[in-house]
Amino acid sequence: MKTDFEHRQGAHCESGVTSNLLSIASNGKITEPLAFGIGAGLFFAYIPLIKINNGPAIAFRTLPGFIFNRAAKSLGIPVVRKKFSSKQKAKTYLDDRLAEGIPVGCQVGVYYLPYFPREYRFHFNAHNLIVYDKQGDNYLISDPIMETTHTMSSYQLERVRFAKGALAPNGHLYYAKKGAVITDDTIKEAIKSGIKKNIYNMLNIPGSFAGISGIRNTGKKIKKWRDKLGIEKSKLYLAQMVRMQEEIGTGGGGFRYIYAAFLQEADAYLPGNQLAEISVLFTQAGDMWRTAAVQAAGIFKGRIGSQEDFNKMGDYLLEIADLEEDAFKKLKNIKWQ
Repeated sequence: MKTDFEHRQGAHCESGVTSNLLSIASNGKITEPLAFGIGAGLFFAYIPLIKINNGPAIAFRTLPGFIFNRAAKSLGIPVVRKKFSSKQKAKTYLDDRLAEGIPVGCQVGVYYLPYFPREYRFHFNAHNLIVYDKQGDNYLISDPIMETTHTMSSYQLERVRFAKGALAPNGHLYYAKKGAVITDDTIKEAIKSGIKKNIYNMLNIPGSFAGISGIRNTGKKIKKWRDKLGIEKSKLYLAQMVRMQEEIGTGGGGFRYIYAAFLQEADAYLPGNQLAEISVLFTQAGDMWRTAAVQAAGIFKGRIGSQEDFNKMGDYLLEIADLEEDAFKKLKNIKWQ
């Protein structure tokens, strides 16, 4: 059975996959920014106990899978998720869904993706793509961060679906069930729900590792890295931050730009709530993350590296924390019209 699927390029893998999978159910209404915002995708976390490529886990968006789950749930769309211990069972299940004409989202490792430029391949196992059809032994792949579709052999797809290491996907796949009808009223309520969830995630999660507290705490830690970790390890940590922001993210705080776009689109559904005005603050935050990335790159490439340079890097994050806190508090104070 031929799958009715249109590839659309996006800024980020999971929000792009989510909007593409939900496009049919929504009659094209769920854009990538709406998927990201309804799925409460904006986040920050610094978790030094978890290591990825010998550096601390640093996240600029919510955990893998949450955007799709939250968006689908808020929109009333039932979903199916599966993981597998058997590679053969994972292949059979995927093939059966494709035979039914169902495009399927898959979590994969980046390192062995054959269509990725070599300079972008490293061991990261939380990338998302869509498998939308099969021709012989080849699978048709829609990766939303790529301009065009690609083809992978069954061996190549199995290799990335069962990549080893942190966040190992274990054949993880997911898809939306057919039949749900998404109305404008459904989208309005989903927007409110997504904003409220993101407010909680950024302002109210206990501890100092996540949300606004996480950004602020990381900024303070960076100022101490040079003395505490030494210059070489400090460079490694800053390189990790830029890698997670630029390569696994969307380039220079791009998640903040996506969230700003979400609020602008949300304003059309819920006018009179100052969402467009508040979106400007997230655009500014994206600009500041980009500036911070340039500073970090200067340090790990050795162009700069004094204690003053580390202090400046830390101060950027403290300023970002203040700005994002202000933006989310403004969202929290909205009296919905």
